[in-house]
Amino acid sequence: MAGIRICIDRGGTFTDCIGFIPDTTQPSGYRSVVVKLLSVDPQNYDDAPREGVRRILELATGKPQPRDKPVDTSNISVIRMGTTVATNALLERKGEPSALIITKGFKDLLHIGNQSRPKIFDLAINAPEVLYDHVVEVGERVTLVGYSASQRGMNVKIPENDPAYVKSITGEWVRVLRKPDLKNVEAALTAVYNQGIRSVAVCFMHSYTYPEHEKSIETLCKSIGFTNITLSSTIMPMIKIVPRGTSATADAYLTPCIQRYLEGFFSGFDDGIRDPEKVKVEFMQSDGGLATADAFSGFRAILSGPAGGVVGYALTSWEKGGEAVIGFDMGGTSTDVSRFDGHYEHVYETTTAGVTIQAPQLDINTVAAGGGSRLFFRNGLFVVGPESAGADPGPTCYRKGGPLTITDANLFLGRLIPDFFPKIFGKSEREALDFEATRRAFESLTEEINAQTSDRVTPDEVAYGFVKVANESMCRPIRALTQAKGYDTKHHDLACFGGAGGQHACAMARSLGIRKILIHKYSSILSAYGLSLADVVHEEQEPSAVVLSAETLPGLMERSAALTESGTKALIRQGFQPDRIATEVYLNLRYHGTDTAIMTLKPADAETETWDFAGAFVQKHRQEFGFTLPDRDILVDDIRVRCIGRSLEGEGYKTRVHEELRTLQRCAVREDKVARVEKVYWDDGRVDTPVYLLGNLEVGEVVDGPALIIDANATIAVEKGCKAIVTTEHVVIEVDDAGEKKKLGTELDPIQLSIFAHRFMGIAEQMGRTLQKTSISTNIKERLDFSCALFGPDGGLVANAPHIPVHLGSMQEAVRWQMKHLKGDLKEGDVILTNHPAAGGSHLPDITVITPVFNKGKIVFFVASRGHHADIGGMQPGSMPPASRELYQEGAAVKSFKLVEAGRFNEEGITRILVEEPARYEGCSGTRCLKDNISDLKAQVAANHKGITLVGQLIEEYGLEVVQAYMQYIRENAEVAVRDVLKKVAEKHGSRLHAVDYMDDGSPIELRVDINGEDGSALFDFEGPEVYGNTNAPRAVAYSAIIYCLRCLVAQDMPLNQGALAPVTIKIPDKCMLSPSDTAAVVGGNVLTSQRLCDVILKAFRACAASQGDCNNFTFGMDGKGEGGKLVDGFGYYETIAGGSGAGPTWEGRSGVHTHMTNTRITDPEIFERRYPVLLREFGLRAGSGGAGLHKGGEGCVREIEFLETMHISMLSERRVFRPYGLEGGNDGQSGRNLLIRVDGNGGERVLNFGGKNATVVHPGDRFRIETPGGGGWGKAHPAAKEGADPMGKAAPQHC
Repeated sequence: MAGIRICIDRGGTFTDCIGFIPDTTQPSGYRSVVVKLLSVDPQNYDDAPREGVRRILELATGKPQPRDKPVDTSNISVIRMGTTVATNALLERKGEPSALIITKGFKDLLHIGNQSRPKIFDLAINAPEVLYDHVVEVGERVTLVGYSASQRGMNVKIPENDPAYVKSITGEWVRVLRKPDLKNVEAALTAVYNQGIRSVAVCFMHSYTYPEHEKSIETLCKSIGFTNITLSSTIMPMIKIVPRGTSATADAYLTPCIQRYLEGFFSGFDDGIRDPEKVKVEFMQSDGGLATADAFSGFRAILSGPAGGVVGYALTSWEKGGEAVIGFDMGGTSTDVSRFDGHYEHVYETTTAGVTIQAPQLDINTVAAGGGSRLFFRNGLFVVGPESAGADPGPTCYRKGGPLTITDANLFLGRLIPDFFPKIFGKSEREALDFEATRRAFESLTEEINAQTSDRVTPDEVAYGFVKVANESMCRPIRALTQAKGYDTKHHDLACFGGAGGQHACAMARSLGIRKILIHKYSSILSAYGLSLADVVHEEQEPSAVVLSAETLPGLMERSAALTESGTKALIRQGFQPDRIATEVYLNLRYHGTDTAIMTLKPADAETETWDFAGAFVQKHRQEFGFTLPDRDILVDDIRVRCIGRSLEGEGYKTRVHEELRTLQRCAVREDKVARVEKVYWDDGRVDTPVYLLGNLEVGEVVDGPALIIDANATIAVEKGCKAIVTTEHVVIEVDDAGEKKKLGTELDPIQLSIFAHRFMGIAEQMGRTLQKTSISTNIKERLDFSCALFGPDGGLVANAPHIPVHLGSMQEAVRWQMKHLKGDLKEGDVILTNHPAAGGSHLPDITVITPVFNKGKIVFFVASRGHHADIGGMQPGSMPPASRELYQEGAAVKSFKLVEAGRFNEEGITRILVEEPARYEGCSGTRCLKDNISDLKAQVAANHKGITLVGQLIEEYGLEVVQAYMQYIRENAEVAVRDVLKKVAEKHGSRLHAVDYMDDGSPIELRVDINGEDGSALFDFEGPEVYGNTNAPRAVAYSAIIYCLRCLVAQDMPLNQGALAPVTIKIPDKCMLSPSDTAAVVGGNVLTSQRLCDVILKAFRACAASQGDCNNFTFGMDGKGEGGKLVDGFGYYETIAGGSGAGPTWEGRSGVHTHMTNTRITDPEIFERRYPVLLREFGLRAGSGGAGLHKGGEGCVREIEFLETMHISMLSERRVFRPYGLEGGNDGQSGRNLLIRVDGNGGERVLNFGGKNATVVHPGDRFRIETPGGGGWGKAHPAAKEGADPMGKAAPQHC
């Protein structure tokens, strides 16, 4: 019986095992056995994979394998595993205690990350904490020579014979500013070692291209005795210190866990498991390739489990020349979706459990909707997940007292039959699913729903409603995966697998327009089966920094050949013959001036001498982003070689299903094949439904829906109008539209309300993805400073994707202003542009593009996108002047302009508006980046067009009356949620609320709120004089602040739309700070006053202490004019900087994060220094700036920048005078501070208080230090509490 191969997929709920047992009587030479068991069952076994191996051996040999003895490996040749060990350790934060060794000045960098918060409406910001326990800052520093923002920076002369200047791996010159003092470092690391730390991650600035300093620390760490040392320059030598650093810390955190798990796994076997000559043990990596146990590391193991499923469906479902395939893997905890068109699609930067990993990973989108997803009825909506019942206790029917889940819904509806489901439940592990417990739970939930709604629903309708909502939530990532990349979802097959997928496949295929579903015979364990077909992969990668050209190609070929040789040798050492090794060469390419790189595979038909990477890149760029930039150089960021050791099992494997279908003789299934008849609930109610056992069906038999097809580990629900055809390896379902659904009426259905909430939000989200893809500028593409939304025919908000909060309420004011202004002068093919504050704008750089949606000649919806443009003219580069007093000084102001008329883009007109109009004013210029303006405006038009297309599809599917009816119901739902929270506030705090706060110039913002506790309505009454400055905020900004704060107070997921403002009357006097004159300056109102508005509103409601109340807007640049007015190559840069968030009744404030009205990202420090003539000296948290209290306010940030050339800088900030308030006895946070540090001619320094709003010219060596405000504390502090405690709860950093 020797030669047994075992493949195992350990998932979150179930562990699936398949054993291939040699059998000469079978055509394949083996027979397979399948074992499925709970991943966590401590009452019966310690380790599910080892238990699976034990059970397979018992089935294969007929001999007992006692649990208390080592497993006999004499009959095993291969064990392959996909495991969630790394993922679980990350999710549960149960990794190895570790330390981070990082460049001095950056100890908090990974805590800050990109400074955005994960959920914009959570006042208690729950961003995952860093993975390490200790930080050691090392006084080392290198920087790049030159910069890419202008041609001048690319022609820097290198001093001769200066040892500080070194050519790096990429060919770039670096300047070594400071080498590490190893003696001091040794002392600091020894102290860490003596505290029990044995795993460290090392990450230095620019180590991706200059790793020598990291290598010297590695040698030192080994001499001290650290057992796991992860260098960021080794595991992933790519630019961007934040994702590279988080990857290194994840590896240091997870790899020891994996090693311990492997040791524990191995310890349950005899000694043969440790001898690769006897038993080959391999593990699936996140990129879809296998690795040996000794090469299996933490940061490459995050998607170990799902990756096997992608390999499985790719090889068993896709046919060359046929449709691309969407993989739909529905497990117990979550659902994974992916796409395969002959090549595995990889991504190189993903976030899992709040940790950004920079490593090649299969492009798998995960949604928290699986069989174990919990069911809730909240605010009149059916909600599925994201909470999961997990494996323990599991769903209600698992007999462990668990909550209601999707599995329970399918059981209750008759789509799961206990007699045919594995009997692995209860204390004995031999009991069936508990239908009665599920029935009682659904009856109880139905009573709760009927008590809250006017309609009477049955338990059947409730359970079916949750299934429909789950289906829609799983369709959203599939639409995003296909449509967002330029593919039509309809032109795909659906490969369905995972234990729960077969029950949902038909409904989802119909919703997506897919006509063919492929369900493999091993569908319930396809991730395990995929492991048997997978290849062993070894990757090599190096950074690069050259222009792709005929001159650089030989060097690139030489470097890739060296990487290929290294990777091939590694596979030969694992036992592969050279003829079984294939290689793939990739170049990571991007256009000059952009940050979005595409990993481009060398074309298969290209000659070795030519290597047409440029053509392949241009084609991929056009496919994914919809445009190319033929006038720009293509840059090479990385060289990657993927060496593949072909497995005997997978090599040459070719699915036969499509060919078989073309020639298959079909026949109706015989009636005597019906195993039983069950009452199953479908779209038209309970129906007598035949049940077939898959093992009894013959190839060619056709099962008409409705029907259930069951095998040992999966149930397939074949809906009415669908046909299931049995082939040799698959059940293929052909989906027909005929009679597929009841016609939906316009009366309110809470189930459909939940579905429409998903669909409306999906439209706004896909508009956002289109805008991000097709835009050019850093502001929109990288910082994500944009918003997209859907509006009704009345201009009221229907759905706004969770982008930038300050845009939330203001965009609908812009739409309504255009409706009133243009009246009947809007025609199909028109697109309107506006940015004027009097026309619903926020500030001038935020340009709104509005498109009406027509149906039969009538406007039925509007779509709009708003993006922050880097420059639109005015008195200063960046169009964010700190000293503006009049609107014209801030750039082009447009109340209404037809950007597109009758389908024609008016480039001449918009060029005149952006270039000529602002320049008419003294001291002002037109836009300084017209090309980017035009490109981004076209991207906004494209995003709106995507929205129009999706609205059209929704109308086609349901009818206009139904869509508009549910638009109104969605608004009413939001209104009810807000009225409920206002009633609760009145009950708790009274019906009259009041708050006042002051801007730094002393201008008050005062709010009185009168709440009617009976009907939940409220009057918001603001006061505050107009300012002769730029902190005036348009009325629309106040609307945004109110709708944002009300949504935060609801504290549960709800559709965000115009309904949220329906209970609210807003009173703002004309000619005041919040409703200024048409010509008043407003640039600071959008980014400063808006934040103070939130603080005032939340103070009135006593919701939380003040956050930093600021965006800390910093700009620098070099104007495009030189001496005598001569045009020179200039540049500009704009950023907003995080601070501290306010504490609340039950939470600590978050440190170093954007709050309230913004959520834009910040440029990675290495990109920052590569692009501009600056040196980032420090970016960290500002210790002691958060207010003390029972709950402490978050710390602000410190950001210090040294300038390497003469340039203009400006700062627009608040909270430099008045401190962020504490509440309920909590202390105030520290106010912010801006310092200009001038270098004088004698080598000395002058430290100058720059003030909150100022501008100047800086020279080489000058520095600018920004200290952002902290958040206020909540409640009186415990007497022992001290301000200034480490905000991350970690040990104090070591400095050396």
